[in-house]
Amino acid sequence: APDMIRTAVSDDCRVLTLDRPERRNALTCSGLDALEAAVRDATEPVLYLTGAGDAFCAGADLDVVAELTEDDAAEFARRGQAVTRALTEYNGAVVAGIDGPARGGGVELALACDIRLATGEASFAETGVKLGLFGAWGGTARLPDIVGTGDALDIALSGRTLDADTALRMGLVSRITTEPRAVAEELAAVDSDALRVLKARMRDDADRETQERREQRAFADLNAKTE
Repeated sequence: APDMIRTAVSDDCRVLTLDRPERRNALTCSGLDALEAAVRDATEPVLYLTGAGDAFCAGADLDVVAELTEDDAAEFARRGQAVTRALTEYNGAVVAGIDGPARGGGVELALACDIRLATGEASFAETGVKLGLFGAWGGTARLPDIVGTGDALDIALSGRTLDADTALRMGLVSRITTEPRAVAEELAAVDSDALRVLKARMRDDADRETQERREQRAFADLNAKTE
């Protein structure tokens, strides 16, 4: 079937591969639903997201977007947001391995991951503005959070393409590596309880006092496990 999401598990790392290489892994409605289900089904401490073929993800399938009515468009955005929320809320570390182009929604998928790893072949662009659109899978909130408002506006308003080195300099990716999957598998070798707790603490958007209270409690709980 089209829009397939391939799943493989090695030890404590689950690999999700966007597997529609003939369309540069562009996502349709059913593809978004399949990806969300795959993320929600996973239980491993590390989730690794990558693309088949020579692209990471071209974002939304533009043939689908062209056919959307106004109501359908809102629903399509909601589905995309559900996927990026599932990645952000995942109980464990989510790693994006970007080995090729990430465009529009593909950038937004990467932004929702905890760690973004690029190979030298990776490139990034929020191309929506050139089509009279923009990515609406949570990227308008996440991009400024990650790279700062100035660079986020530059990337989104220009639609320009960033190479891996520029993405690294802006903080859009945290590392350039030839073997992103190996890095994800290394993460799966650390203490999984601590890894899950750290992810939850750093993703917590409660007020500072509440965060500190939760941090104390989480530290005490982990400490009890190690005694």
